[in-house]
Amino acid sequence: MQQPTPAPAPRVDAIDALRGLVMIIMALDHTRAFWGSSGWDPDPGNSTAGTFITRWITHFCAPVFVLLAGSSAALSLARGRSKGDLAAFLIKRGLWLALLDLTVVSFVWFFRIGEPFVTDVLWVIGWSMVVLAALIRLPGFVTAIFGLVLVAGHNGFDAIRASSFGSQAWIWNLLHEPGLISLWGEQVWWIGYPLVPWVGVMALGYGLGRVLPADPQRRRRMLISLGAALVAAFIVLRATNLYGDPRPWSKGPDWVSTVFSFVNCEKYPPSLLYLLMTIGPAMLGLAALDRMKGQPPNFLLVLGRVPLFFYVVHLYLIHAAAALYFAPRFGPAAFHVDPDSPPAGFGVPLSAVYAAWIALVIAIYPACTWFERLKQSRRRAWLTYL
Repeated sequence: MQQPTPAPAPRVDAIDALRGLVMIIMALDHTRAFWGSSGWDPDPGNSTAGTFITRWITHFCAPVFVLLAGSSAALSLARGRSKGDLAAFLIKRGLWLALLDLTVVSFVWFFRIGEPFVTDVLWVIGWSMVVLAALIRLPGFVTAIFGLVLVAGHNGFDAIRASSFGSQAWIWNLLHEPGLISLWGEQVWWIGYPLVPWVGVMALGYGLGRVLPADPQRRRRMLISLGAALVAAFIVLRATNLYGDPRPWSKGPDWVSTVFSFVNCEKYPPSLLYLLMTIGPAMLGLAALDRMKGQPPNFLLVLGRVPLFFYVVHLYLIHAAAALYFAPRFGPAAFHVDPDSPPAGFGVPLSAVYAAWIALVIAIYPACTWFERLKQSRRRAWLTYL
């Protein structure tokens, strides 16, 4: 007698909700950068407590994006997709994201073409997808081990500098050390997100996604145990200052500065401690969202199901709105301000940054709702790439 075909695994709404939540938090970071005066990455030593906390909470965004991209790939297999079809999709979507980041997204940072070229989170997600297309051919535990080795071991190479490779320095910039790559003439390319260990984070996300379709209660217990273990590992490793981050913490003149030093981990590239500090609580958050009676809030689900659309639209809206706001005072230069070196008087107080953030997210939401409905109703193949 022929065995019945197992039913495809149901969609895990908590994943979309968590992705939607970090999209909203990400918008706060970009609003702070374009509307404030604290630069891209304020340090606790040269910023207010409010500014540092505002920046710190946004550290959860990139690790969650990359991790859940790997989990979503695994879940698509559980819903009946073949590995061959998934590999082809990952390659095509990955290359598309990398190209989009180098062009459409690169332009929005300064509203200039190639001054410099900038590659950021979409770039690293794209190439991590290309690598994952090969890794999914391996047994799931091998892929997870590969990811673990990259994430846990890459800080052993922190002392290696790109400059030591001479004319081949650009390779190390692409892999592990952010920096400028000279292209032609005075043209440069800023690598903000080196591939290692982000490739490992996506591989770990794929391993996580292989076990997420389990019984909901078992899934939540697993997520809580995993999240608590990662948080505990962060606290222990960080307290010892032995390994896991190139910037050791130190005791400050008061408890606030001490705490800030303790949690001020390296993002570029993300250290082991940075990833433990962010992915651990994210797993606990995923369990909490999964436990909600009924389902998570619909607005989180909507944003979490159109992440690329939200990402591109929110960057253009936030930057354009800031430029128009400051144009009466600074003229056309307001469109091209570098947040790390703004002109005197540029920027609004942090309270106004939060007000602008809330207003801009509210303004974007109707467009996201429309696009999410379009994706659900049309079911066109090209829409899966957006």
